[in-house]
Amino acid sequence: MTGMVQRRQTRQIHIGGVAVGGDAPVSVQSMTITKTADVDGTLAQVYALHGAGADIVRITCNDVEAAQALAEIVPRSPVPIIADIHFQYRLALAALEAGVAGLRLNPGNIRKEDHIKTVAQAAAGAGVPIRVGVNAGSLDKDILADYGGPVPEALVASALKEIRYLEDVGFGDIKISVKHSHVPSMVDAYRLLADAVDYPLHLGVTEAGPPPAGLIKSVAGIAALLLEGIGDTIRFSLTADPVEEAKAGRQLLEFLGLRERRGLDLIACPSCGRAEVDVIRIAAEARDVLEAENLPIQVAVMGCVVNGPGEAREADLGIAAGRGRGHLFIKGRVVRVVPEAEMVQALLDEARLLARDGIEARLAAADETAAVEAHETAIELRTAQGDANRAAERRAAVAEVARPE
Repeated sequence: MTGMVQRRQTRQIHIGGVAVGGDAPVSVQSMTITKTADVDGTLAQVYALHGAGADIVRITCNDVEAAQALAEIVPRSPVPIIADIHFQYRLALAALEAGVAGLRLNPGNIRKEDHIKTVAQAAAGAGVPIRVGVNAGSLDKDILADYGGPVPEALVASALKEIRYLEDVGFGDIKISVKHSHVPSMVDAYRLLADAVDYPLHLGVTEAGPPPAGLIKSVAGIAALLLEGIGDTIRFSLTADPVEEAKAGRQLLEFLGLRERRGLDLIACPSCGRAEVDVIRIAAEARDVLEAENLPIQVAVMGCVVNGPGEAREADLGIAAGRGRGHLFIKGRVVRVVPEAEMVQALLDEARLLARDGIEARLAAADETAAVEAHETAIELRTAQGDANRAAERRAAVAEVARPE
């Protein structure tokens, strides 16, 4: 499912069984925050990340004990594992020996050409891709001096220098990232890089910080590029439980139409003076119970029945409040009326039935009187509150203007 996004054509590589680039779906990555030497704790986090939507997981390999632990983690992992390498190139060789599916090298702190080429040759022999992971906060001091700071051009120059080392030994199983904590600089760097190479790109805003600001920054940068067709795999770098990174990444791809929906998409009106219930509370309660079901449906929570079913007619399922009752609707058609106190439970019950029986069957089982009651309630509310859209008044004004002289 690609929606209207025309993706940039890139080479395709494989991280274990996950294709990246080419016509492969955009993949989601995250990184464990456990001590790698804690095999069971790290594996537990890997499984949690996989359950939240991560296709690939990166694990730090910062000492010999971590490399040894990877030898136990890799064969037990549900997803391909990438080893994150800094400073010590020999740990990259050890990670390859442990069986990892990918390496991430930071050209800002593994600088010696012969070390980089040694790793590339070993990775080629193992059939393991390398990510050239440029980070604005750790650029080579010579590149910083040449460009006067971590500007987008400096990040791209760092990436291209590293790529030349890899290509010199015939290594082309490459993906690249040029991450920056400043969103406009991050976007510009990836645009420049996309014009310069056809390797797959790994998107991310580095050091985005804790939610909600970290989420906003990450979405601003990553979504802007994805909508331009740039990007083959993504990571949200949040100061939070990494499970939140995986969930956010997966949801973003679903909302952009770049991955099939596999979980809940809850839409809700922002509430206003017309709302007949506490929309914020009801929406939060509905989100909590429905997310636990892990059903791939779109559900709407609307504050009033006046406009709710019509405005959310594309939702698979929804509920709108009115006069102490909840009007349950499927694809805009009201199918049942329940007491206001039972609105969330009614959504949960109907969601389960939809998943089991399908939309057509549930529409066929609709209470025929529910739509009539909803219509009557909407008229009562419109009369009592006033028509927010002033439809009748506007129609009369239009007719007056259009009347021939």
